[in-house]
Amino acid sequence: MFVDKATIKVKGGTGGGGCCSFCREKYRPMGGPNGGNGGPGGDVILLSTENEQSLVDYIYQRHFPAENGVNGKGKDQHGKRGQDLVLKIPRGTVVRDVKTGKVIVDLDGQNTSFTIVHGGKGGRGNASYLSNSNKAPRQRESGKPGEELEIELELKTIADAGLVGFPNAGKSTLLRAISHAMPKVAPYPFTTLHPMVGVVDFPDFHKLTVADIPGLIDGAHMNIGLGHEFLKHIERTKVLIYVLDMASLEGKKPFDDFTTLQKELELYMKGLSKRRAIIAANKMDLPDAAKNLKALKRKIKDIEIIPVSAMNKDNTDTLVARLREILAEG
Repeated sequence: MFVDKATIKVKGGTGGGGCCSFCREKYRPMGGPNGGNGGPGGDVILLSTENEQSLVDYIYQRHFPAENGVNGKGKDQHGKRGQDLVLKIPRGTVVRDVKTGKVIVDLDGQNTSFTIVHGGKGGRGNASYLSNSNKAPRQRESGKPGEELEIELELKTIADAGLVGFPNAGKSTLLRAISHAMPKVAPYPFTTLHPMVGVVDFPDFHKLTVADIPGLIDGAHMNIGLGHEFLKHIERTKVLIYVLDMASLEGKKPFDDFTTLQKELELYMKGLSKRRAIIAANKMDLPDAAKNLKALKRKIKDIEIIPVSAMNKDNTDTLVARLREILAEG
C-alpha cells in the first residue's frame, strides 16, 4: 500500500520529578538533603532513509510520544533521561505544522535527522536548593512537560528522472524494460495509481533511479483526476522523460500530447516544463508510428527524440545511456 501523506501528533517525554529526601545514615546525624534531580524527557527525531518508500506506517498509528524521564531518588540519585523516539520516514518528505501550514523541514537528504519536538526538563531535587540560608530545604520540582506538535508528512518522490505521459502511453512497460521495477501493466489506462521508482543498473555498477509518474490528464494542474497527487512527485526529478504513444492508439497526435503535457507541468509549477528532458517515442513497433515520428521531428527541434519500443525493449539501451550522459552533465 502506497501512502504519500499522513498527519500525526508527536510529543516529547515529560521530565522526571525531583526527589525530596534527607540522609538518615547512622553516623551522619546532620547528613542533610540528598534528593536527586529528575531526568529530562526524550526527544522525537525524524530520520530520512531510502529504505522507506511510503508513509503507510503513520496511517494506522497517529500518536508518537517519546519516553518520559525517570524521577530522582534519595542518596543523590538522579533520574535517567527518557529514550528518544526515532521515526524513520522516506527521503523526500516535507514536514509541515498543521496549525500554521508552514514548512518546518524538508528531509530531502539521505540519513538526515531533525528533532521535531524536545523533551521536558527534569525537576530539581531538594539537594539542589541547599544554601547557607536554607540548610534543610524541602522544595522539589516536578518535571516539565515535553513539546507537543501536530504535523503533516508529505512525500515527494526523489528520483533522477521521471516518466511523464498520458494513460496508456507505455510508461510502466518502459520502466519494466529499463529497470528492476515491476509495475502493473495492462491494456487499459490508469494501471499505475501511485509513483514507482525503478533502479537502472549499468555494467560498471553505476546506478540511476527513474520514477513512473501515474498518467496525467488534461486539467491535472487544477487537480482534475488525481492531479496534484501525481504532479508533486515530478518536482524533485532532475530530468523529465516524455513518453509519447507514436501509434496514436488513443486517437491523439503525439505532438498534441506533448504540448498538453508541457502545459500541465507549467501551470502546476512555473519553470517545470523548461526542465531538461528527453522524448521517448514509444510503440515504434506498431503501424503509423514511423509516419508520426517524422511529423513529430519536424515540429520539435529543441528536445532530443529517441524512438523506442518498450514492449520489445528496442533501443531502450540507447535511451538509458543518453539519460546517464545528461545526468552527468549536471
